[in-house]
This record gives sequence, C-alpha cells and structure tokens, in this order.
Amino acid sequence: MTEAIELTITAEMTGRIDKQLGHHFTQFSRSQLQHWIEDGHVVVNDQQVKPKYKLSTGDHVKILPEEPKKIDLEPEKIPLDIVYEDDDVVVVNKPQGMVVHPAPGHPDHTLVNALLYHCPLSTINGEFRPGIVHRIDKDTSGLLMVAKNDMAHRSLAAQLKAKTNEREYVALVHGVIKEESGTIDAPIGRSLKDRKKQAIVADGRHAVTHFKVLERFKHYTLVACRLETGRTHQIRVHMKYIGHPLAGDPLYGPRKTLAGNGQYLHARLLGFKHPRTGEEMVFTSPLPAYFQQMVDHLEKTDQ
Repeated sequence: MTEAIELTITAEMTGRIDKQLGHHFTQFSRSQLQHWIEDGHVVVNDQQVKPKYKLSTGDHVKILPEEPKKIDLEPEKIPLDIVYEDDDVVVVNKPQGMVVHPAPGHPDHTLVNALLYHCPLSTINGEFRPGIVHRIDKDTSGLLMVAKNDMAHRSLAAQLKAKTNEREYVALVHGVIKEESGTIDAPIGRSLKDRKKQAIVADGRHAVTHFKVLERFKHYTLVACRLETGRTHQIRVHMKYIGHPLAGDPLYGPRKTLAGNGQYLHARLLGFKHPRTGEEMVFTSPLPAYFQQMVDHLEKTDQ
C-alpha cells in the first residue's frame, strides 16, 4: 500500500492546487497530480476538489498516490556506459540519439529499457519513467543520475528542487559571445506559436542558466552552461534568447548550421549528495568523439 502524503498549506503555498503541488512535489509530474486530483486521490480538508481549486492558508491536503502500475516495459540488452553504480544510484553516460524514456510513438530502445535489463529501478515516476529523476534530450549526450529505489529517488528529486546539485553542460553556439561569462534569467513555458517548442513567456516557470566562454572561433563559441533550474530545453531556449542558438539544433537553431545529428550539447559534469550516505559525489564525462572532432575542425578552419 502506498503511504499517504499530508501537509498543511502555508502562506507561500496558496494558489491553484495543481500548480502549487507541482512546485512542492517535484517527484510527481503536474499532469500526474492533475490526474490524481480529478480521480479523488487528492483531498483538501477531506473534500474532493478540482485541479483549479485555490489553496488557502491552513488547508489540510492529503495525497493518496495510486499504487504503481506493473511496468510492462520490455527490458532490452542494450550496452550502457555506466560511470558509477551502487545499491541506490546509477550514473550513466547517455549517447547522442538515445531517448531517455518511452513515450507515445517511441515505446522501446530507450535508456529505461536498457536500465531495466541491467538493474531494478524506482517506481515513483510511474509506468514509463522508472528510475528517471531528470532527463536530457534525445540528441543531447552526457551524464544522468538514475534512482534504483524510491528512497534514492525522493532524495535526488529533493536535491534538484533545492538546487543543491551540480549540472554543467558544454554547448557549441552560433556567433561570438563577447562577454567572458553571464547569467540568463528568463521564464520558460510552452510556445504559444508552436506546441513542440518551449519559449520565453511572461507567465513561464522560473529558469536560470549561467554560462562561461571556453573558446571562441570566427563564427561560433564553445561555452560551459551551469543549470540553476531544469526546465525543458532550458539551455537551447536560453541561448537562442540571447542571440546564440546551439549549433546543429533542429528546433531552435538556424537552418544553416553545422552538420551532425542534432544540437551540440553535452552534460559533462554531475554532482549530488549520495541519498544514503550524504557523501558529496561529482562525476565528469569528456566530450564524445563527434563533438570533439567538430571542435578540432573549427580550430583549424574557423579562425
């Protein structure tokens, strides 16, 4: 039986229930919480409410998560580049081109299918995203932390919410960035013009990216980006916003760009506190061959 989660609403948590619970319980997606509210798995003062119910100070909220569904995903024997593993967590180096978890239209050959073959995974994220605490896009390569049990999942998700973990990416962007470093603080939400895209929108979710120039070329810049928040497509949207879209990006970049199989973006550093021991752990991953070869090529031809 899944344990109920109870809390009393404080002044900072007032407002629409699905939004506030989404901010407070990052281990659950907002759509999952909306579904639970609609199905009566979330009650306020022992009364069923709608997703747009406005929470008030002193309201008592009880969440009765649905029992995790049996995972019908097929474990697949796909090679994994495992950087670290113990009984609680796995740190994996995802190759470019691999989807992290199944979704409509992409039911298999994902990182989750490969992980299920390799080890047990947490059940908090439901049927199609077991173990996945955070994700990176299909064409982004690099480091991901994966939870092998629900205790580890809750701890890692709480660290993401509290912004105490470290995530650094290397990106190759169009244009020459003159500043040595900078911070982009601009809210991100779904684009009103194209549902496949994210965009800078006034009522979007708070998003902060710190960048530092690593190397300049004639037409491109190599940058390191540190995430303070983790919104969908955050680096891709933020760099486009300041006029430096990622090279190779089919969604946010210009048509004329560098050849390749998608954006030049690599998650090279990942740091977190171990969920059981509290030990500070930091992992790094060098640029994959295709990325390093492009940097080498630009050093010779774009000066």
